[in-house]
Amino acid sequence: MTTPTPPAFPPAGRWVEAWLSAPRFAVYLTAASADRDRALALYEWNAQLSDALLHDLAHVEVGLRNAYDVALSARWPGPPHWTLAANAVFAPVYRTRGRRRVDVNDKPRDSLRHAIANAGGRTAPPGKIVAELMFGFWRYLSSAAHEKTLWVPALHRAFPSGTDRAVHVDGPVGRLHDLRNRVAHHEPLLTTDVAGRLADLIGVAARLDPQLGQYLQATSTVASLLASRP
Repeated sequence: MTTPTPPAFPPAGRWVEAWLSAPRFAVYLTAASADRDRALALYEWNAQLSDALLHDLAHVEVGLRNAYDVALSARWPGPPHWTLAANAVFAPVYRTRGRRRVDVNDKPRDSLRHAIANAGGRTAPPGKIVAELMFGFWRYLSSAAHEKTLWVPALHRAFPSGTDRAVHVDGPVGRLHDLRNRVAHHEPLLTTDVAGRLADLIGVAARLDPQLGQYLQATSTVASLLASRP
């Protein structure tokens, strides 16, 4: 039985600009030294790379939020679940930003209110509320502003002894959050240090659980895509 030959790309005519817009395609044309067919191949490669990164980011996000849920539940055992105790977990903490005093916990409390509403209200299962919280919520829990209120009393327990908040968690997770925003908005990754971000993904996963790090490394297709860039 013969294997069907996959259909070939059509020539990268002006239909590409009508599809992508001239400014968007121009980024790939520049990277391809004005070779239109290679530019289109680069765009397709970028889309596949973005999908592969979203796969890996999802694995790390789920692992991070569940580890943080366990750590926060141990610190604020309740009842109620910590997601329903926003005023205790995220009590006002004021910092000076420019000429203004800002409560750095205003956003987390607001995120919790939205998550509770989206989950169906305060009677929703805690796991459903946790799943409604966006990556941006979890990303900022390890920031310097939360070191004394969240990291020291709770979140450090999600990681092995010797984990440095800034170096091993907040820095990598912050970079991954930025990357997720780029791929979610279909931005070019042509000049992004994707290999570095893959190292961040595997590093955070391995700190959450060494076997999770091994699993991510075994299932990720990012490295092979990087090696096959047109």
